[in-house]
Amino acid sequence: MEQQPQQQNQLMVQNSGSLSFSSQMSKEDEEMSRSALSTFRAKEEEIEKKKMEVREKVQAQLGRVEEETKRLATIREELEALADPMRKEVALVRKKIDAVNKELKPLGHTVQKKEKEYKDALEAFNDKNKDKVQLITKLMELVSESERLRLKKLEELSKNIDSMH
Repeated sequence: MEQQPQQQNQLMVQNSGSLSFSSQMSKEDEEMSRSALSTFRAKEEEIEKKKMEVREKVQAQLGRVEEETKRLATIREELEALADPMRKEVALVRKKIDAVNKELKPLGHTVQKKEKEYKDALEAFNDKNKDKVQLITKLMELVSESERLRLKKLEELSKNIDSMH
């Protein structure tokens, strides 16, 4: 009989330790969530910055290609008027420019597609993060309720033992 109160005291100590441990885990989870969100936002800003740089480079390249195409068309006209022997080389360069223009078009589409994928991934990430927060909240509720019920049962057992004496 003397050992039962000791066991009950140990259980109560363990339960009270669980309470502080649970709230500590919640704070750690919140801190980890904040840290992950902060890191994610920093990465998101870095990606956005790089995306803008690539977009500017593509636009600059497109502008240069268009200018070069116009310039070469003018040169070709002059060469044709002169019946220059360099006509074949100019035609070859023009074909290469046309080929580059054709390659740039799908690259622009790829950039748009990747932007959409990024936005979709970000939305999915945010949705999962909300789910995690809800699950953590539910866990804390369940742990608190479990501890409350165990403490109540321990008190009843303690009263039963006390009433035996």
